Amino acid sequence: MCGIAGIALKHGETAPTGVLAALDASLAHRGPDGAGQTVAAGAALVHRRLAIIDVAGGDQPLFEPGGAALIANGEIYSYRELRRDLLADVAFATGSDCEPALHLYRREGLGFADRLRGMWAIAIHDRAARRVVLSRDPFGIKPLYLAETKQGLAFASEPRALLDAGLVARGIDPRARDELLELQFTTGAETIFPGIRRVLPGETIAIEEGRIVERRRRAALPEGGPEAIDDAAALARLDAALTESVELHQRSDVPYGLFLSGGIDSAAVLALMRRLNDRPVLAFTAGFDDPSAADERASARAAAQAAGAAHEEITVTEADFWTHLPAIAACMDDPAADYAIVPTWLLARRARQDVTVVLSGEGGDEIFGGYGRYRAAMRPWWRGGKVMRARGILERLGLRRHATSAWRDGMEAAAAAAASPGRTRLMVAQATDMVDWLPNDLLTKLDRCLMAHGVEGRTPFLDPAVAAAAFRLPDGLKVRGGLGKWVLRAWLDRHLPEARAFARKQGFTVPVGAWIARQGERLGRLVAADPAVAELCAPDAVAALYRKHGKHEGFAAWTLLFYALWHRAHVRGLAPAGDVFDTLAARD
Repeated sequence: MCGIAGIALKHGETAPTGVLAALDASLAHRGPDGAGQTVAAGAALVHRRLAIIDVAGGDQPLFEPGGAALIANGEIYSYRELRRDLLADVAFATGSDCEPALHLYRREGLGFADRLRGMWAIAIHDRAARRVVLSRDPFGIKPLYLAETKQGLAFASEPRALLDAGLVARGIDPRARDELLELQFTTGAETIFPGIRRVLPGETIAIEEGRIVERRRRAALPEGGPEAIDDAAALARLDAALTESVELHQRSDVPYGLFLSGGIDSAAVLALMRRLNDRPVLAFTAGFDDPSAADERASARAAAQAAGAAHEEITVTEADFWTHLPAIAACMDDPAADYAIVPTWLLARRARQDVTVVLSGEGGDEIFGGYGRYRAAMRPWWRGGKVMRARGILERLGLRRHATSAWRDGMEAAAAAAASPGRTRLMVAQATDMVDWLPNDLLTKLDRCLMAHGVEGRTPFLDPAVAAAAFRLPDGLKVRGGLGKWVLRAWLDRHLPEARAFARKQGFTVPVGAWIARQGERLGRLVAADPAVAELCAPDAVAALYRKHGKHEGFAAWTLLFYALWHRAHVRGLAPAGDVFDTLAARD
């Protein structure tokens, strides 16, 4: 887990003075354990290291005898198998999990990424070929961004590094802004910042003379429709895939633990970690002191006790929300207005006292069909079926000066791409979320909130073997008796019955609506007066919104509050000026 950045230079160009230092400084929070650079004809690379594997000897850049250099963010979990089976004749210079990727590239070219199992954003400078290669894992667990500059193509783990280095001017794309306000995240390759795009999940690209000359893309999910398999065979196959994945995801030379929410997914990871560890699993849970919240600490506590885990709990308070939200919004440079950023950021801060790595249950709903919106999408419209995210957050509230429906375009394109031959309605809904919602909301949240505190997040459900074992299961093994994730629930019921797998869970919610409502009068005036909000919404309507207490209004109030704080940090380039109220009241 690290931060990477650099420029694939055009012929005769060099990196501008001070740019590499600025990239390094902007990414320092991602890699507190070390820094490295390499500058050569054709490329300049910057690396910030969070040491996880080969702590003493795994500094980057890594080099191979042919002259290629590699920097990477993430973990190649299958590095031992690659060394043993495919690269047994290689004299490795380090014990790093990333070094095998460099030697695979030398042997297989751009196809090297097809051999990797893990989460990664990789940059390789092949001096002999005058080529820079960028690659991102198929699920999009690790971020990577591109920007075209005068000198060539710049890249970085975070957009803010490209902004802080002056490689891209600060600004905002109206289409992506509208997506953020209506969906709470943005879609596709283009980010909210004009001139900055995402390397898409699974993409491997080759850059020569500052331009892309070749692209490949590796899919995260298997093609085809549901396979024929019975309950017993599915459960046996799932057990094998999950066990192997969690075992691989525990490979670490530093302490690791688990984010335990009280839900099905993290409880399943807990059950597997108990099986695979001699020592008690260290589990971290967040809850709330507000009666309006669905606080599942009791469920998490029961599962932890049954598994013999060492269980640490934190309470997220209203005071925490007002105090820390400006800093939390500032860490979300690629914006996701998911209120779960609040407990995730605070939980990472607590976990860093004891561990450097945490496993979590992200991806379980997408892989196994857990969300309620999937069950609605399974039905045709004449039976009450609903299109996912058909209604926007601000839509029909009378807030916007000029309403738009263009924010739907990205999701509609994702749904169309997901509808490959043979897939059921449920599979299409799952695949749609895997394209945009998962990498651009959930995984962005996990990456930024954890890296703000120097913690690596690992997601064992987002593994090729798990996807192969689960995605093509029949719909009836995913949804049964009105419950999603049926096969995972059945597995968990066998292996950790204390987790009450078939109980209807409340779901993880954060009481932001109640907290905002208590400060509605004061907060409404401040948000309404914020320049970014006032540009889009009628101030009187915004102020009135914060005096209402409906669920839909609460989502809208939260989204506008996040947007105001985010815009101030990343478009206007201003640091937090205290708590929420002080920051919103501060002059530029």
